[in-house]
Amino acid sequence: MPLTLATQAPGEPEIFASVQGEGPSVGRPVAFLRLSRCNLACVWCDTAYTWHFEGDNRPHRDGETYERKANQLTMEVEDVAARIAALGQDRLVITGGEPLLQAGKLADMLAHLPDVSVEIETNGTVKPPARLDVLVDQYNVSPKLAHSGNPPELALIPEMLDHWASEPRAFLKFVIAEPGDVDEVLALRERHHIPSSRIYLMPEGTDSETLRTREAWLAPLCMEHGLRLSDRLHIHLFGDTRGT
Repeated sequence: MPLTLATQAPGEPEIFASVQGEGPSVGRPVAFLRLSRCNLACVWCDTAYTWHFEGDNRPHRDGETYERKANQLTMEVEDVAARIAALGQDRLVITGGEPLLQAGKLADMLAHLPDVSVEIETNGTVKPPARLDVLVDQYNVSPKLAHSGNPPELALIPEMLDHWASEPRAFLKFVIAEPGDVDEVLALRERHHIPSSRIYLMPEGTDSETLRTREAWLAPLCMEHGLRLSDRLHIHLFGDTRGT
């Protein structure tokens, strides 16, 4: 049963080892698996090559679409597991795209791996089925605020936000572009009773200068409201590049 993956280069799946760049596991050595396809369309998405294929008219600020054949491939779950195992890491981060669109196949793939800790990065709109959920150690949930360009009825589903607020393995990471975005997070925190200790605010940006400029005003807001600040370490180390 094949998984649909993103590519680092045409024909080369985006399976690699690096340090986690965001959220509660920042700086930790991990293996990464990046899947293709997404059910949302963030205008600032930095992995648009996983979903914004030719013929997709959803807006993106770069205005670029990608050839599906060069940016997407399928692999049998056994082959994906073998590639991950060969990286020799004890923790796996599954990202996308939206990984939970392929939840059943992910569960099948993980059954072929040796014992590893598993993080799943998700936009928070899809509930994981039980047979995958029991294999996951951490969820990095990134609900999309209004500035993402997604309709709220698609991106901020109340029952899903309630689910993640009550899930102790879930950390909610909000992308922040302007100070006003924090007000939206505070309203969601109150409405869904999200523990402050599991909320991260992360500046939107794909270069160090932009991240540092935004962190200068975001850090004081985190302190004021008792929230955590997430950098984007991989951008500082490697730039906005695939396979890092």
